[in-house]
Amino acid sequence: MKAERDSLPATVGKMATEGYDYLVKITAVDYVDHIDVLYVVRDIAASKDQILEVALAPQDLWVPTIMSIHPSADWYERELSEMFGIRIDGRSAPRLFLEKWDGVDPPLRKSFKWDVPYRTKETESK
Repeated sequence: MKAERDSLPATVGKMATEGYDYLVKITAVDYVDHIDVLYVVRDIAASKDQILEVALAPQDLWVPTIMSIHPSADWYERELSEMFGIRIDGRSAPRLFLEKWDGVDPPLRKSFKWDVPYRTKETESK
């Protein structure tokens, strides 16, 4: 199911009232020409999952936070920010927890350069 970025919190909130009230996962897929952010939510009583897909242009990588609806989105949104370079609108900059990523070459993007040493704030300042 496709969702618009601007209406994402409203869409997720509506789904939560309809029974899809368990957030399974948030992740992203880099297709080079665009990035899809995927929200997997579950209706536990009906044992059904629904996937919301939000398409982002590579030059406009941001999505609104859904933490007011699903507080468990915290870690997933931090992962999106750190590993894909996607800004999460509506929350402060997340504290890094997986890598020492500084905004240069997000590791799960297709543009990540595997043939050069990984750049961090520490290595760039030397």
